[in-house]
Amino acid sequence: MPELPEVETIRLGLQKYVVGHKIENVEVRLPKIFPGDPKQVIGAKIIAARRFGKGLVIDLSNGYSLAIHVKLTGQLVYRDPKTSKLPVSKAKVGTVPNKFTHVIFKLKAKSGKRKNKNGDAVLYYNDQRRFGWIKVIPTNKVLEMPYFKGIGPEPQINVSKASGVSKGKLTFEKFRAIVSISHVVIKFLLMDQKKIGGIGNIYANDALFLAGIDPRRKAHTLTEEEIKKLYKAIHTVMERGFKYGGASELQFVNVLGQEGEYQNHSLVYGKKGKDCPNGNGKIKKIFLGGRGTFFCSACQR
Repeated sequence: MPELPEVETIRLGLQKYVVGHKIENVEVRLPKIFPGDPKQVIGAKIIAARRFGKGLVIDLSNGYSLAIHVKLTGQLVYRDPKTSKLPVSKAKVGTVPNKFTHVIFKLKAKSGKRKNKNGDAVLYYNDQRRFGWIKVIPTNKVLEMPYFKGIGPEPQINVSKASGVSKGKLTFEKFRAIVSISHVVIKFLLMDQKKIGGIGNIYANDALFLAGIDPRRKAHTLTEEEIKKLYKAIHTVMERGFKYGGASELQFVNVLGQEGEYQNHSLVYGKKGKDCPNGNGKIKKIFLGGRGTFFCSACQR
C-alpha cells in the first residue's frame, strides 16, 4: 500500500496539474469505487489537494470535497495535450483508460489557457484490486470521516506542511509518549495509523534497520536513546522515499503514470538474502502479522 512519500508524491502532482480545472463530467464505471452522486461535483472547480496520512482530499469550489484512498493498487493518472505524449509505466499502467479504469473525471482547462481540440484534460482512477474509494463529502465534514478522524500524528517531510489533522505533527515528545507506553511489537506500532499516520511496511522495515532495532521487540522495551534513533530514522527514510519518487512495489505511479524508484534504493526491504548494507552478513526475511519483515540479526537488537 502506498505510504506517506508515495501519497505525498500524488498530492503534489494533483496540486501541479489538476488544481484550477473545472470538473465537466464524471464517468463512474464501478459504483463501488465512487458510491456518491457525481452531480455534486460536476461544474465545480478544483481549488486544492490535501493529504492526511495515506489519504487524499481534493477540495472543490462548491463546498464539497473528494475524499480518496488508493489502498493497495489505486492510481490517479492525469492526461492533457502536453502530458499525453509522456510515456506511462507499461508494467504498472499500460494504457489509459484500461480495463482497471473505474472512474474518469473530464476536466476543463484552467482559465486563461487555450482549450485544446482533444477535450481538455482527463483524470483517470485505476484500481486493479478495487479496494480503493472516492467519496463525495462536504468539505467541512472531511475530518469527521472515521478514516481521517482516526489518523495519528504524522512524520513531516520537507515538502509537506502540517496536514491539518487535529493530532498534527509527530514531534519527538509525542513519539516518545506513544512508544514508551505500548506493549505491542515495535513494527506493528509504527504501522498503526491510529497511533502514527503515514508509515507502512516498507518504511517501517527500513527505519528499524537504520535505527538498529529488531522489529520483533516490544515497543516499551526501547531505551531513550533507541527512541531518539528511531524517530530520526523514520524521517530519514521518509525523506529518502520522497527523493526517489516513492516505491512502486505494487501498482504505485505518480499522476503522470510514472514509477517511483525507492524500491531500487531501499535499505533492507525486499532484499532477502542480499548483503547487509553494514557488511554484517545477509538480510533475513520473516513474517510478522502476515507481513514480510526484512532485517539483519547482526545489526538489529
